[in-house]
Amino acid sequence: MAVVVTSSIAGATPPGTDPAKFLTAVAEDTYELVAGLDFVTPVLVTGVPGMEEIVWPGTPVLEIPDLSGAALVRAVFEALPYGEQAVLLSGDAPDLPPLLIGKLFRELGRARIAVCPAADGGAVAIAAHLPCPGWADVGFDDLDPVKTLRAAAPGPRTVAAGPGWHRLRTPDDLRRLDPGLEGWDNTRALLSS
Repeated sequence: MAVVVTSSIAGATPPGTDPAKFLTAVAEDTYELVAGLDFVTPVLVTGVPGMEEIVWPGTPVLEIPDLSGAALVRAVFEALPYGEQAVLLSGDAPDLPPLLIGKLFRELGRARIAVCPAADGGAVAIAAHLPCPGWADVGFDDLDPVKTLRAAAPGPRTVAAGPGWHRLRTPDDLRRLDPGLEGWDNTRALLSS
């Protein structure tokens, strides 16, 4: 399971907060969410230098300079070192409930690709059987990734949609963080200081 960290995460930095510290806190919380799951192997995929410091020892870190656009999913899935199934999680979802990741894996029982849509368009996470299908060119910021994938897929049941969640893309998105949810400790500490 890969956490994808891009420099765009800094776009949600609230006024008065250091963008680099904010990006690091959000990415670390998202990584910690994945690293704490049973039966998955975390991988950090990043276009941001220095991110290897947020991962546990032994975690693979794949540096891919350009992590944007429609070829994102294919490039990352192809770069993963192992597995029959994988989930790519956008690095700007520090409070994602782990249950939603489990639901994506469950959807792969009937589909080749499953998407956790983002609240304001795009995707929070994309799961697929490996190797990734040749028609699966979509990015996290595709306005409607489920529609895009279904239009390209060989059949309607090839792409499943799980429950949606939110991402932190603008400072206004911070209001969506739920203080009652466990996790996102680094982001919470940074925002409260």
